[in-house]
Amino acid sequence: MAQILDAYLFLAAFVFVYMTFWYVISLLFRRADVADIAWWLWFLWVAISSFLLNWIAFDVWFLATCLVSVWALRLSFHIFLRNKWKTEDYRYKNWRDMWWRWFFLRSFFQIFILQGFLLLLVSSPVVVINVFRPSFWLAGLLWIILWIIGFLFETVGDYQLSVFKKDPFNKGKLLQSGLWSITRHPNYFGEVLQWWALWFFTLSTPYFLFGLLGPITITVLILFVSGIPMLERKMSSHPDFALYAQKTNKFFPGFSSIFFLRKNWK
Repeated sequence: MAQILDAYLFLAAFVFVYMTFWYVISLLFRRADVADIAWWLWFLWVAISSFLLNWIAFDVWFLATCLVSVWALRLSFHIFLRNKWKTEDYRYKNWRDMWWRWFFLRSFFQIFILQGFLLLLVSSPVVVINVFRPSFWLAGLLWIILWIIGFLFETVGDYQLSVFKKDPFNKGKLLQSGLWSITRHPNYFGEVLQWWALWFFTLSTPYFLFGLLGPITITVLILFVSGIPMLERKMSSHPDFALYAQKTNKFFPGFSSIFFLRKNWK
């Protein structure tokens, strides 16, 4: 337990400095949505640093570090490209308008410091893996396959949405093809699946229950707080959304629709 506590004391101190740095960046550029990039890059840093602090040789923890690094780099790059030529994300705009004169103070605590605390929770399986260095076992192949499936859902879902939005013909339309025909949120489903796959690697360590903090936190955030609920409220005003919601699962893929996936693919 002392190893976990030492690791988290170090991470807690660093995450405060890290998120304060990104808060200053948000003031300089007047864009609080840089917090999204800060969120993904944190996982890259915590994976690599906790790995290097406990480096011995190639094993499952090296693999886990690679998986998290690939995921964090892809999402950071994706968010950067998505927001580069756009105005501030609508969520942060709404908070800027709602909080008004208190925005600078509230954004520090309610956006950056709060996200820093959540980062510590979500990082738990990565920390457990890199501190306790579980050995690779046969079931690990299943966890790798699960992680790859999640990564593909998230990556392909993001790509399909990006291509859809770039086509002027689709302006005002709702994406209902490809992976979006079997789940209304393939990218969110993929992200959650990846974190559960990482947690499965901790099952051979004495602190696998502690590692549960990560997948549970990301699942709750996406399903009930800032992920799907906010996006569905925005989508609900679209005239095609009611029918789309009726025939397409919100989160888990409706595998009965896979037979029609090829026909709907774009």
